Amino acid sequence: MIHIAHWIGGAERAGESGRVGPVFNPATGEQIAEVDLAGAGEVDSAVAIAKRAAKQWRAASLSKRSAVLFKFRELLAASVDELAAIVTTEHGKVLADAAGEIARGLENVEFATGIPHLMKGSFSEQAAAGVDVYSIRQPLGVVAGVTPFNFPTMVPLWMCATAIAAGNAFVLKPSEKDPSASLFLARLWKEAGLPEGVFTVVNGDKEAVDALLTHPDIAAVSFVGSTPIAKYIYETGTAHGKRVQALGGAKNHMIVLPDAELDAAADAAISAGYGAAGERCMAISVVVAVGEIADPLVEAIKARLPKVKIGNGADAGVDMGPLISAQHRDKVAGYIAAGAAQGATVVADGRKAEGLPAEGFFLGTTLLDNVTPEMTVYTDEIFGPVLSIVRVGTYAEAVQLVNDNEYGNGTAIFTRDGGAARQFQFDVDAGMVGVNVPIPVPVAYYSFGGWKASLFGDSHMYGPDGIHFFTRGKVVTSRWPDPGTSAIDLGFPQTR
Repeated sequence: MIHIAHWIGGAERAGESGRVGPVFNPATGEQIAEVDLAGAGEVDSAVAIAKRAAKQWRAASLSKRSAVLFKFRELLAASVDELAAIVTTEHGKVLADAAGEIARGLENVEFATGIPHLMKGSFSEQAAAGVDVYSIRQPLGVVAGVTPFNFPTMVPLWMCATAIAAGNAFVLKPSEKDPSASLFLARLWKEAGLPEGVFTVVNGDKEAVDALLTHPDIAAVSFVGSTPIAKYIYETGTAHGKRVQALGGAKNHMIVLPDAELDAAADAAISAGYGAAGERCMAISVVVAVGEIADPLVEAIKARLPKVKIGNGADAGVDMGPLISAQHRDKVAGYIAAGAAQGATVVADGRKAEGLPAEGFFLGTTLLDNVTPEMTVYTDEIFGPVLSIVRVGTYAEAVQLVNDNEYGNGTAIFTRDGGAARQFQFDVDAGMVGVNVPIPVPVAYYSFGGWKASLFGDSHMYGPDGIHFFTRGKVVTSRWPDPGTSAIDLGFPQTR
């Protein structure tokens, strides 16, 4: 049995709370490790070390920080296969998907290497007679990230690359379901020359999260997860004086207009709906078929489902792996049953899929037609390989459906009409929009974030918003008077 410890002060440190959690291989159903679960005392010790490290790291030159980021980037790029295997073993996603996750995280590291440019302020000469005014951005100190199980490499890199580049010390609390990737990143940071204590991994559950949210030396918390937890993170963190960005759940719609290229739309629905077994916050879970394209679109998707090979993500040729746990698999299966009971047409039932491995937490691809907004398969974030088809008559009905939904993470439209696409990006209430792109995750030099119940806080993640979130502005007004020219003036300062 492998034992997974914390990473504190530049080295692995065994837990002191006496509590551990199981780590499974979802493809076999076997427990492969146990992970330490930190208590408040361990969090306090880790933050104290990070606080000391933050003072030194803040004083490091921008070129020094950039050099560490460049080295980390090279080490990460050279370790993709090894890290992808770790992700697949503990999460279950196929190796190609795990490597793709790392590649997208790598883009954020590459963006952060430009920190000397990204931290530049502004300067105004002669704002008043003999007075100059300039702005600077400075790090917050110790910041924390709480990350989900579905992207154990990419999401931590969304946060830590920018936070560390900006001069902060970063404390990561990864998902206890697949924590090994975070320890792997910690070793790479150390090899890259990052000072001890600047990157910390504290494994744990709610007790560790609450300790971070209430700790007086944590200045900011970044979170990705479900909407109920995101709301809790935001309310608790802000109540304790912290800056918080909390990204929540999603119910991403893909609108398919009658003029759309049918094969492209069907391929996109399969790829975006069932990739990583649907365990993506940007997965397409609802296809909105407009008008006459509905029947051929459903048939095209149905015809492609038998081609999706399900199995151990480490095996060659596999397209979709298992879900993260037996409990989550059973929960998703319950949604399928509820959809059927509430009147949805079950075109393909993942509970009865042929050829599923006997062991592990597997569920086949499910396609539900004639879904309505009142059904739980529509209202709830299922987070599994379940694709729902909602039929509407017009473009206006489709947009209204998206805008009435409580979530606003991502959405997409498939059409050959440029005017309709442009109108859609104007009309739709969502933070990320794809035009003939089913998963519109922004590139690293933009920022990721949703609207409505998909985001708590006013800052999106990584990119320019990430720099802003992990720094604070300061404006300096400066005068260098000649000797003997000063005088007492109790009036309010004037610039004219």
